[in-house]
Amino acid sequence: MTAQRRSLLLIGIASMLATMMYAVDSTIVNVALPHMQGSLQATQDQAAWIVTSYIVISAIATPLAGWLATRFGLRQVLSISIAGFTAVSVLCGIAADLTEMVVFRMVQGAFGAALIPLSQVLLLREFPREKHARVMALWGMGVMVGPVIGPTLGGWLTDTWSWRWAFFINVPIGLIAWTALMTSVQKSEADDRRPFDTIGFVLLSLGVGLFQLMLDRGQTVAWFESTEVVAYAFFAAMAAYMFLIHSTTTRHPFIDLHLFQDRNFTVSLIVMFVIGITIVSPSVLLPGFLQHLKGYTPTQAGWLVAARGLSAIVAMMVGARMSSVIGPRPTMVIGILAAAGSLWMMGDFSVDTQPSEVVLTGVIQGFGSPLTFMPLTMVGFSTLPDRARTEAGALHTLLRNVGASVGVSMTVALLARSTQINQSYLSEHFTAFDYSRWAMVGGPPGANATTGALVGEIGRQAASIAYANDFYVLAICSLLTLPMLLALRSSRAAPPPQAALPDAGH
Repeated sequence: MTAQRRSLLLIGIASMLATMMYAVDSTIVNVALPHMQGSLQATQDQAAWIVTSYIVISAIATPLAGWLATRFGLRQVLSISIAGFTAVSVLCGIAADLTEMVVFRMVQGAFGAALIPLSQVLLLREFPREKHARVMALWGMGVMVGPVIGPTLGGWLTDTWSWRWAFFINVPIGLIAWTALMTSVQKSEADDRRPFDTIGFVLLSLGVGLFQLMLDRGQTVAWFESTEVVAYAFFAAMAAYMFLIHSTTTRHPFIDLHLFQDRNFTVSLIVMFVIGITIVSPSVLLPGFLQHLKGYTPTQAGWLVAARGLSAIVAMMVGARMSSVIGPRPTMVIGILAAAGSLWMMGDFSVDTQPSEVVLTGVIQGFGSPLTFMPLTMVGFSTLPDRARTEAGALHTLLRNVGASVGVSMTVALLARSTQINQSYLSEHFTAFDYSRWAMVGGPPGANATTGALVGEIGRQAASIAYANDFYVLAICSLLTLPMLLALRSSRAAPPPQAALPDAGH
Protein backbone atom coordinates (compact mmCIF):
# COMPACT_ATOMS: atom_id res chain seq x y z
CA MET A 1 0.00 0.00 0.00
CA THR A 2 1.41 3.36 -1.03
CA ALA A 3 1.78 6.23 1.44
CA GLN A 4 -0.98 8.18 -0.29
CA ARG A 5 -3.46 5.31 -0.12
CA ARG A 6 -2.57 4.68 3.51
CA SER A 7 -3.17 8.34 4.28
CA LEU A 8 -6.55 8.34 2.52
CA LEU A 9 -7.54 5.18 4.39
CA LEU A 10 -6.72 6.80 7.73
CA ILE A 11 -8.67 9.92 6.73
CA GLY A 12 -11.67 7.73 5.93
CA ILE A 13 -11.39 5.95 9.29
CA ALA A 14 -11.07 9.22 11.21
CA SER A 15 -14.06 10.79 9.44
CA MET A 16 -16.20 7.69 9.78
CA LEU A 17 -15.51 7.21 13.49
CA ALA A 18 -15.94 10.89 14.33
CA THR A 19 -19.26 10.97 12.49
CA MET A 20 -20.53 7.76 14.06
CA MET A 21 -19.41 8.79 17.55
CA TYR A 22 -21.60 11.89 17.44
CA ALA A 23 -24.50 10.19 15.64
CA VAL A 24 -24.60 7.27 18.08
CA ASP A 25 -24.42 9.58 21.08
CA SER A 26 -27.52 11.46 19.90
CA THR A 27 -29.71 8.40 20.64
CA ILE A 28 -27.70 6.04 22.86
CA VAL A 29 -28.75 7.86 26.03
CA ASN A 30 -32.50 7.61 25.31
CA VAL A 31 -32.73 3.96 26.35
CA ALA A 32 -30.66 4.55 29.49
CA LEU A 33 -32.66 7.56 30.74
CA PRO A 34 -34.84 5.62 33.24
CA HIS A 35 -31.69 4.13 34.83
CA MET A 36 -29.97 7.52 34.86
CA GLN A 37 -33.03 9.08 36.42
CA GLY A 38 -32.83 6.78 39.43
CA SER A 39 -29.07 6.98 39.79
CA LEU A 40 -28.97 10.79 39.61
CA GLN A 41 -32.12 11.21 41.73
CA ALA A 42 -33.96 13.19 39.08
CA THR A 43 -37.59 13.42 38.05
CA GLN A 44 -38.67 12.50 34.53
CA ASP A 45 -38.84 16.16 33.44
CA GLN A 46 -35.42 16.86 34.96
CA ALA A 47 -33.88 13.80 33.30
CA ALA A 48 -35.15 15.06 29.93
CA TRP A 49 -32.66 17.93 30.21
CA ILE A 50 -29.87 15.37 29.80
CA VAL A 51 -31.03 15.01 26.20
CA THR A 52 -32.26 18.56 25.68
CA SER A 53 -29.06 20.28 26.83
CA TYR A 54 -27.03 18.25 24.34
CA ILE A 55 -29.40 18.99 21.44
CA VAL A 56 -29.79 22.72 22.10
CA ILE A 57 -26.09 23.51 22.54
CA SER A 58 -25.15 21.31 19.58
CA ALA A 59 -27.66 23.13 17.37
CA ILE A 60 -26.32 26.53 18.45
CA ALA A 61 -22.69 25.54 17.88
CA THR A 62 -23.18 23.83 14.49
CA PRO A 63 -23.14 27.03 12.35
CA LEU A 64 -20.02 28.12 14.25
CA ALA A 65 -18.11 25.06 13.00
CA GLY A 66 -17.83 26.43 9.48
CA TRP A 67 -16.34 29.77 10.54
CA LEU A 68 -13.93 28.15 13.03
CA ALA A 69 -12.61 25.73 10.40
CA THR A 70 -12.07 28.57 7.93
CA ARG A 71 -10.45 30.83 10.50
CA PHE A 72 -8.21 28.35 12.35
CA GLY A 73 -7.89 25.43 9.91
CA LEU A 74 -9.91 22.28 9.33
CA ARG A 75 -7.51 19.83 10.95
CA GLN A 76 -6.99 21.97 14.04
CA VAL A 77 -10.70 22.44 14.76
CA LEU A 78 -11.65 18.83 14.00
CA SER A 79 -8.86 17.39 16.18
CA ILE A 80 -9.84 19.62 19.12
CA SER A 81 -13.50 18.64 18.65
CA ILE A 82 -12.70 14.91 18.71
CA ALA A 83 -10.42 15.22 21.74
CA GLY A 84 -12.86 17.44 23.63
CA PHE A 85 -15.86 15.22 22.86
CA THR A 86 -13.96 12.14 24.05
CA ALA A 87 -12.73 13.78 27.26
CA VAL A 88 -16.14 15.17 28.19
CA SER A 89 -17.69 11.75 27.55
CA VAL A 90 -15.60 10.47 30.46
CA LEU A 91 -16.88 13.32 32.64
CA CYS A 92 -20.47 12.42 31.71
CA GLY A 93 -19.78 8.83 32.67
CA ILE A 94 -18.56 9.77 36.16
CA ALA A 95 -21.14 12.52 36.83
CA ALA A 96 -22.39 12.32 40.43
CA ASP A 97 -25.59 14.37 40.16
CA LEU A 98 -27.99 15.90 37.66
CA THR A 99 -26.32 19.32 37.62
CA GLU A 100 -22.95 17.85 36.66
CA MET A 101 -24.54 15.67 34.01
CA VAL A 102 -26.43 18.55 32.34
CA VAL A 103 -23.35 20.80 32.36
CA PHE A 104 -21.13 18.06 30.91
CA ARG A 105 -23.72 17.24 28.25
CA MET A 106 -23.81 20.89 27.21
CA VAL A 107 -20.04 20.93 26.81
CA GLN A 108 -20.18 17.60 24.96
CA GLY A 109 -22.76 19.04 22.54
CA ALA A 110 -20.54 22.08 21.92
CA PHE A 111 -17.52 19.92 21.03
CA GLY A 112 -19.60 17.45 19.02
CA ALA A 113 -21.33 20.05 16.83
CA ALA A 114 -18.36 20.20 14.44
CA LEU A 115 -17.80 16.45 14.06
CA ILE A 116 -20.34 15.66 11.32
CA PRO A 117 -20.01 18.75 9.07
CA LEU A 118 -16.21 18.95 9.27
CA SER A 119 -15.79 15.20 8.73
CA GLN A 120 -17.82 15.55 5.55
CA VAL A 121 -15.78 18.53 4.37
CA LEU A 122 -12.52 16.71 5.15
CA LEU A 123 -13.49 13.81 2.87
CA LEU A 124 -14.54 16.12 0.04
CA ARG A 125 -11.30 18.09 0.37
CA GLU A 126 -8.81 15.23 0.62
CA PHE A 127 -10.26 12.73 -1.85
CA PRO A 128 -10.25 13.37 -5.63
CA ARG A 129 -13.56 14.38 -7.17
CA GLU A 130 -14.04 11.04 -8.97
CA LYS A 131 -14.08 9.26 -5.59
CA HIS A 132 -16.51 11.61 -3.89
CA ALA A 133 -19.52 9.32 -4.39
CA ARG A 134 -17.72 6.42 -2.75
CA VAL A 135 -16.40 8.37 0.22
CA MET A 136 -19.78 10.04 0.75
CA ALA A 137 -21.23 6.55 1.03
CA LEU A 138 -18.71 5.83 3.78
CA TRP A 139 -19.49 9.07 5.56
CA GLY A 140 -23.23 8.67 5.12
CA MET A 141 -23.02 5.24 6.71
CA GLY A 142 -22.03 6.85 9.99
CA VAL A 143 -24.76 9.49 9.76
CA MET A 144 -27.51 7.01 8.88
CA VAL A 145 -26.51 3.99 10.94
CA GLY A 146 -25.41 5.86 14.09
CA PRO A 147 -28.87 6.92 15.32
CA VAL A 148 -30.22 3.44 14.54
CA ILE A 149 -27.64 1.42 16.46
CA GLY A 150 -27.61 3.94 19.33
CA PRO A 151 -30.65 2.44 21.13
CA THR A 152 -29.38 -1.09 20.47
CA LEU A 153 -25.94 -0.37 21.87
CA GLY A 154 -27.33 1.72 24.73
CA GLY A 155 -29.79 -0.98 25.77
CA TRP A 156 -27.14 -3.69 25.71
CA LEU A 157 -24.59 -1.63 27.66
CA THR A 158 -27.20 -0.61 30.23
CA ASP A 159 -28.51 -4.15 30.73
CA THR A 160 -25.04 -5.71 30.79
CA TRP A 161 -23.00 -3.19 32.77
CA SER A 162 -24.30 0.30 33.54
CA TRP A 163 -25.69 3.41 31.87
CA ARG A 164 -22.28 5.02 32.43
CA TRP A 165 -20.83 2.78 29.72
CA ALA A 166 -23.03 4.58 27.18
CA PHE A 167 -20.49 7.39 27.60
CA PHE A 168 -17.32 5.40 28.29
CA ILE A 169 -17.74 3.60 24.94
CA ASN A 170 -16.70 6.86 23.23
CA VAL A 171 -13.17 6.71 24.67
CA PRO A 172 -11.61 4.02 22.42
CA ILE A 173 -13.51 5.30 19.38
CA GLY A 174 -12.37 8.87 19.98
CA LEU A 175 -8.73 7.87 20.55
CA ILE A 176 -8.62 5.91 17.28
CA ALA A 177 -10.30 8.74 15.34
CA TRP A 178 -7.94 11.39 16.78
CA THR A 179 -4.83 9.30 16.10
CA ALA A 180 -5.89 8.54 12.52
CA LEU A 181 -6.60 12.22 11.87
CA MET A 182 -3.34 13.53 13.30
CA THR A 183 -1.20 11.01 11.39
CA SER A 184 -2.88 11.45 8.00
CA VAL A 185 -3.90 15.11 7.60
CA GLN A 186 -1.48 17.98 7.27
CA LYS A 187 -1.99 21.10 9.35
CA SER A 188 -4.49 23.32 7.57
CA GLU A 189 -3.84 26.91 6.61
CA ALA A 190 -5.84 29.48 8.56
CA ASP A 191 -7.72 32.25 6.77
CA ASP A 192 -8.08 35.41 8.85
CA ARG A 193 -9.55 37.53 6.06
CA ARG A 194 -13.13 36.99 7.22
CA PRO A 195 -13.82 38.61 10.61
CA PHE A 196 -16.15 37.06 13.14
CA ASP A 197 -19.69 38.42 12.95
CA THR A 198 -20.53 38.52 16.65
CA ILE A 199 -23.97 40.07 16.19
CA GLY A 200 -24.94 37.53 13.55
CA PHE A 201 -23.76 34.62 15.68
CA VAL A 202 -25.63 35.83 18.77
CA LEU A 203 -28.86 36.39 16.82
CA LEU A 204 -28.66 33.00 15.10
CA SER A 205 -27.82 31.26 18.38
CA LEU A 206 -30.80 32.87 20.10
CA GLY A 207 -33.12 31.95 17.25
CA VAL A 208 -32.02 28.32 17.06
CA GLY A 209 -31.73 27.85 20.83
CA LEU A 210 -35.16 29.32 21.62
CA PHE A 211 -36.73 27.33 18.79
CA GLN A 212 -35.22 24.12 20.20
CA LEU A 213 -36.50 24.97 23.69
CA MET A 214 -39.98 25.63 22.27
CA LEU A 215 -40.00 22.20 20.61
CA ASP A 216 -38.69 20.43 23.69
CA ARG A 217 -40.99 22.09 26.22
CA GLY A 218 -44.10 22.30 24.04
CA GLN A 219 -45.66 18.94 24.80
CA THR A 220 -44.89 19.18 28.51
CA VAL A 221 -46.63 22.55 29.01
CA ALA A 222 -49.48 22.21 26.45
CA TRP A 223 -47.76 24.06 23.63
CA PHE A 224 -49.17 27.52 22.83
CA GLU A 225 -51.56 27.43 25.75
CA SER A 226 -48.45 28.15 27.80
CA THR A 227 -46.97 31.64 28.10
CA GLU A 228 -43.52 30.04 28.22
CA VAL A 229 -43.85 28.45 24.77
CA VAL A 230 -45.40 31.61 23.29
CA ALA A 231 -42.43 33.60 24.60
CA TYR A 232 -39.96 31.11 23.11
CA ALA A 233 -41.71 31.26 19.73
CA PHE A 234 -41.97 35.06 19.68
CA PHE A 235 -38.37 35.77 20.59
CA ALA A 236 -37.09 33.00 18.28
CA ALA A 237 -38.98 34.59 15.38
CA MET A 238 -37.69 38.04 16.29
CA ALA A 239 -34.09 36.78 16.47
CA ALA A 240 -34.45 35.05 13.08
CA TYR A 241 -35.88 38.21 11.50
CA MET A 242 -33.12 40.40 12.94
CA PHE A 243 -30.52 37.87 11.78
CA LEU A 244 -31.79 38.03 8.19
CA ILE A 245 -31.83 41.83 8.19
CA HIS A 246 -28.35 41.98 9.70
CA SER A 247 -26.96 39.39 7.25
CA THR A 248 -28.19 41.34 4.23
CA THR A 249 -26.74 44.65 5.43
CA THR A 250 -23.34 43.72 6.88
CA ARG A 251 -20.22 43.22 4.78
CA HIS A 252 -19.05 39.99 6.44
CA PRO A 253 -22.14 38.08 7.63
CA PHE A 254 -21.83 35.04 9.87
CA ILE A 255 -23.52 32.95 7.15
CA ASP A 256 -22.92 33.87 3.52
CA LEU A 257 -26.41 34.29 2.09
CA HIS A 258 -24.99 33.99 -1.44
CA LEU A 259 -24.99 30.24 -0.81
CA PHE A 260 -28.76 30.24 -1.21
CA GLN A 261 -28.45 31.57 -4.75
CA ASP A 262 -27.32 28.08 -5.72
CA ARG A 263 -30.51 26.23 -6.57
CA ASN A 264 -29.13 22.74 -5.98
CA PHE A 265 -27.85 23.66 -2.54
CA THR A 266 -31.09 25.39 -1.49
CA VAL A 267 -33.26 22.48 -2.64
CA SER A 268 -30.94 20.02 -0.92
CA LEU A 269 -31.36 21.96 2.35
CA ILE A 270 -35.15 21.72 2.13
CA VAL A 271 -35.08 18.01 1.37
CA MET A 272 -32.46 17.46 4.09
CA PHE A 273 -34.79 19.13 6.60
CA VAL A 274 -37.55 16.65 5.71
CA ILE A 275 -35.07 13.76 5.83
CA GLY A 276 -34.21 14.82 9.38
CA ILE A 277 -37.90 14.52 10.26
CA THR A 278 -38.45 11.11 8.67
CA ILE A 279 -35.20 9.39 9.69
CA VAL A 280 -34.88 10.24 13.37
CA SER A 281 -38.58 10.17 14.37
CA PRO A 282 -39.08 6.43 13.65
CA SER A 283 -35.95 5.72 15.72
CA VAL A 284 -37.68 7.42 18.66
CA LEU A 285 -41.16 5.98 18.09
CA LEU A 286 -40.37 2.36 17.32
CA PRO A 287 -38.47 1.46 20.54
CA GLY A 288 -41.34 2.93 22.56
CA PHE A 289 -43.89 0.92 20.58
CA LEU A 290 -41.94 -2.30 21.03
CA GLN A 291 -41.25 -1.83 24.74
CA HIS A 292 -44.51 -0.28 25.97
CA LEU A 293 -47.03 -2.10 23.79
CA LYS A 294 -45.24 -5.32 22.88
CA GLY A 295 -43.42 -5.86 26.17
CA TYR A 296 -39.90 -6.26 24.78
CA THR A 297 -36.84 -5.43 26.86
CA PRO A 298 -34.56 -2.57 25.72
CA THR A 299 -32.07 -5.09 24.37
CA GLN A 300 -34.71 -7.05 22.45
CA ALA A 301 -36.20 -3.87 20.99
CA GLY A 302 -32.74 -2.68 20.04
CA TRP A 303 -31.95 -5.85 18.14
CA LEU A 304 -35.17 -5.60 16.14
CA VAL A 305 -34.42 -2.01 15.22
CA ALA A 306 -30.84 -2.96 14.30
CA ALA A 307 -32.08 -4.57 11.06
CA ARG A 308 -32.57 -1.06 9.73
CA GLY A 309 -28.90 -0.26 10.32
CA LEU A 310 -27.66 -3.42 8.60
CA SER A 311 -29.82 -2.68 5.56
CA ALA A 312 -28.50 0.90 5.44
CA ILE A 313 -24.93 -0.43 5.25
CA VAL A 314 -25.85 -2.53 2.20
CA ALA A 315 -27.60 0.44 0.59
CA MET A 316 -24.51 2.59 1.09
CA MET A 317 -22.44 0.00 -0.74
CA VAL A 318 -24.69 -0.17 -3.80
CA GLY A 319 -25.99 3.41 -3.75
CA ALA A 320 -22.92 5.01 -5.30
CA ARG A 321 -22.88 2.57 -8.22
CA MET A 322 -26.64 2.90 -8.71
CA SER A 323 -26.36 6.69 -8.80
CA SER A 324 -23.62 6.54 -11.43
CA VAL A 325 -25.62 4.12 -13.60
CA ILE A 326 -29.15 5.56 -13.52
CA GLY A 327 -28.38 9.06 -12.21
CA PRO A 328 -28.79 10.71 -8.81
CA ARG A 329 -32.39 11.87 -9.30
CA PRO A 330 -33.88 8.41 -10.12
CA THR A 331 -31.83 6.97 -7.25
CA MET A 332 -33.33 9.51 -4.86
CA VAL A 333 -36.84 8.76 -6.13
CA ILE A 334 -36.35 5.05 -5.42
CA GLY A 335 -35.00 5.88 -1.97
CA ILE A 336 -37.91 8.17 -1.08
CA LEU A 337 -40.50 5.66 -2.30
CA ALA A 338 -38.85 2.88 -0.28
CA ALA A 339 -38.67 5.01 2.89
CA ALA A 340 -42.27 6.21 2.50
CA GLY A 341 -43.48 2.68 1.73
CA SER A 342 -41.86 1.29 4.87
CA LEU A 343 -43.42 4.03 7.02
CA TRP A 344 -46.82 3.30 5.47
CA MET A 345 -46.34 -0.38 6.33
CA MET A 346 -45.53 0.66 9.92
CA GLY A 347 -48.90 2.41 9.93
CA ASP A 348 -50.44 -1.07 9.84
CA PHE A 349 -48.65 -2.09 13.05
CA SER A 350 -50.83 -3.22 15.95
CA VAL A 351 -50.41 -4.94 19.30
CA ASP A 352 -50.43 -8.24 17.37
CA THR A 353 -47.59 -7.30 14.99
CA GLN A 354 -44.99 -10.04 14.65
CA PRO A 355 -41.22 -9.45 15.02
CA SER A 356 -40.70 -10.47 11.39
CA GLU A 357 -42.91 -7.58 10.25
CA VAL A 358 -40.83 -5.12 12.31
CA VAL A 359 -37.64 -6.46 10.77
CA LEU A 360 -39.06 -6.32 7.22
CA THR A 361 -40.12 -2.68 7.48
CA GLY A 362 -36.78 -1.81 9.05
CA VAL A 363 -34.90 -3.44 6.19
CA ILE A 364 -36.93 -1.54 3.57
CA GLN A 365 -36.53 1.79 5.36
CA GLY A 366 -32.85 1.22 6.02
CA PHE A 367 -32.28 0.51 2.34
CA GLY A 368 -34.29 3.50 1.11
CA SER A 369 -32.92 6.30 3.30
CA PRO A 370 -29.27 6.16 2.11
CA LEU A 371 -30.39 6.10 -1.53
CA THR A 372 -31.86 9.55 -0.89
CA PHE A 373 -29.31 10.95 1.51
CA MET A 374 -26.11 10.18 -0.37
CA PRO A 375 -27.02 11.47 -3.90
CA LEU A 376 -28.68 14.51 -2.33
CA THR A 377 -25.44 15.43 -0.56
CA MET A 378 -23.45 14.99 -3.76
CA VAL A 379 -25.84 17.05 -5.91
CA GLY A 380 -26.23 19.75 -3.27
CA PHE A 381 -22.46 20.32 -3.10
CA SER A 382 -21.66 19.73 -6.78
CA THR A 383 -22.29 23.31 -7.90
CA LEU A 384 -20.63 25.05 -4.93
CA PRO A 385 -17.07 26.41 -5.01
CA ASP A 386 -14.57 24.54 -2.84
CA ARG A 387 -14.20 27.45 -0.43
CA ALA A 388 -17.94 27.35 0.38
CA ARG A 389 -18.07 23.67 1.35
CA THR A 390 -17.15 24.10 5.01
CA GLU A 391 -19.95 26.57 5.64
CA ALA A 392 -22.36 24.56 3.47
CA GLY A 393 -21.59 21.38 5.41
CA ALA A 394 -22.45 23.12 8.69
CA LEU A 395 -25.76 24.36 7.23
CA HIS A 396 -26.63 20.86 5.98
CA THR A 397 -26.04 19.42 9.44
CA LEU A 398 -27.98 22.24 11.10
CA LEU A 399 -31.05 21.78 8.87
CA ARG A 400 -30.99 18.02 9.37
CA ASN A 401 -30.76 18.41 13.14
CA VAL A 402 -33.52 21.02 13.25
CA GLY A 403 -35.66 18.72 11.10
CA ALA A 404 -35.02 15.89 13.54
CA SER A 405 -36.08 18.09 16.46
CA VAL A 406 -39.23 19.19 14.65
CA GLY A 407 -40.03 15.60 13.72
CA VAL A 408 -39.58 14.23 17.24
CA SER A 409 -41.62 17.03 18.82
CA MET A 410 -44.34 16.75 16.18
CA THR A 411 -44.70 12.97 16.44
CA VAL A 412 -44.54 12.91 20.25
CA ALA A 413 -47.23 15.60 20.48
CA LEU A 414 -49.40 13.81 17.90
CA LEU A 415 -48.88 10.52 19.74
CA ALA A 416 -50.02 11.94 23.08
CA ARG A 417 -53.03 13.77 21.67
CA SER A 418 -54.11 10.92 19.41
CA THR A 419 -53.85 8.44 22.29
CA GLN A 420 -56.18 10.58 24.42
CA ILE A 421 -58.71 10.99 21.61
CA ASN A 422 -58.68 7.28 20.74
CA GLN A 423 -58.99 6.24 24.36
CA SER A 424 -61.99 8.54 24.83
CA TYR A 425 -63.63 7.20 21.68
CA LEU A 426 -63.04 3.54 22.55
CA SER A 427 -64.26 4.02 26.13
CA GLU A 428 -67.64 5.22 24.85
CA HIS A 429 -68.36 1.66 23.73
CA PHE A 430 -68.05 0.30 27.28
CA THR A 431 -70.64 1.79 29.63
CA ALA A 432 -72.00 0.35 32.86
CA PHE A 433 -75.30 -0.35 31.09
CA ASP A 434 -73.89 -2.27 28.12
CA TYR A 435 -74.32 -5.76 29.60
CA SER A 436 -73.50 -7.64 26.39
CA ARG A 437 -70.01 -6.13 26.21
CA TRP A 438 -69.29 -6.79 29.88
CA ALA A 439 -70.43 -10.37 29.42
CA MET A 440 -67.83 -10.72 26.67
CA VAL A 441 -65.00 -9.70 29.01
CA GLY A 442 -66.22 -12.02 31.74
CA GLY A 443 -67.23 -9.74 34.61
CA PRO A 444 -69.38 -6.81 35.76
CA PRO A 445 -68.19 -3.18 35.77
CA GLY A 446 -66.79 -1.74 38.97
CA ALA A 447 -63.63 -1.41 41.03
CA ASN A 448 -62.37 -4.91 40.25
CA ALA A 449 -59.70 -6.72 38.27
CA THR A 450 -61.93 -7.11 35.21
CA THR A 451 -62.50 -3.38 34.89
CA GLY A 452 -58.81 -2.65 35.47
CA ALA A 453 -57.77 -5.11 32.78
CA LEU A 454 -60.31 -3.66 30.35
CA VAL A 455 -59.18 -0.07 30.97
CA GLY A 456 -55.57 -1.13 30.46
CA GLU A 457 -56.39 -2.87 27.17
CA ILE A 458 -58.35 0.15 25.91
CA GLY A 459 -55.33 2.35 26.63
CA ARG A 460 -53.06 -0.13 24.86
CA GLN A 461 -55.24 -0.22 21.75
CA ALA A 462 -55.59 3.58 21.75
CA ALA A 463 -51.80 3.98 21.87
CA SER A 464 -51.40 1.45 19.05
CA ILE A 465 -53.71 3.50 16.80
CA ALA A 466 -51.81 6.66 17.76
CA TYR A 467 -48.48 5.14 16.76
CA ALA A 468 -50.04 4.14 13.41
CA ASN A 469 -51.20 7.72 12.84
CA ASP A 470 -47.67 8.98 13.45
CA PHE A 471 -46.19 6.58 10.91
CA TYR A 472 -48.78 7.57 8.29
CA VAL A 473 -47.93 11.27 8.79
CA LEU A 474 -44.21 10.56 8.39
CA ALA A 475 -44.90 8.59 5.18
CA ILE A 476 -46.80 11.56 3.71
CA CYS A 477 -43.95 13.91 4.69
CA SER A 478 -41.52 11.69 2.78
CA LEU A 479 -43.66 11.71 -0.36
CA LEU A 480 -43.91 15.51 -0.30
CA THR A 481 -40.20 15.74 -1.15
CA LEU A 482 -40.66 14.06 -4.54
CA PRO A 483 -41.74 17.23 -6.45
CA MET A 484 -38.74 19.11 -5.02
CA LEU A 485 -36.35 16.79 -6.85
CA LEU A 486 -37.56 18.27 -10.16
CA ALA A 487 -35.92 21.57 -9.20
CA LEU A 488 -32.46 20.01 -9.00
CA ARG A 489 -30.16 20.78 -11.92
CA SER A 490 -28.52 17.85 -13.63
CA SER A 491 -24.74 17.72 -13.60
CA ARG A 492 -24.67 18.65 -17.28
CA ALA A 493 -26.62 21.84 -16.67
CA ALA A 494 -24.71 22.83 -13.55
CA PRO A 495 -22.17 25.64 -13.78
CA PRO A 496 -18.52 24.95 -13.07
CA PRO A 497 -18.04 24.56 -9.27
CA GLN A 498 -15.53 27.39 -9.02
CA ALA A 499 -17.88 29.81 -10.76
CA ALA A 500 -21.12 28.90 -9.04
CA LEU A 501 -21.08 31.77 -6.53
CA PRO A 502 -19.77 35.31 -6.41
CA ASP A 503 -16.89 36.03 -4.10
CA ALA A 504 -19.14 38.01 -1.72
CA GLY A 505 -16.28 40.04 -0.35
CA HIS A 506 -14.27 37.12 1.09
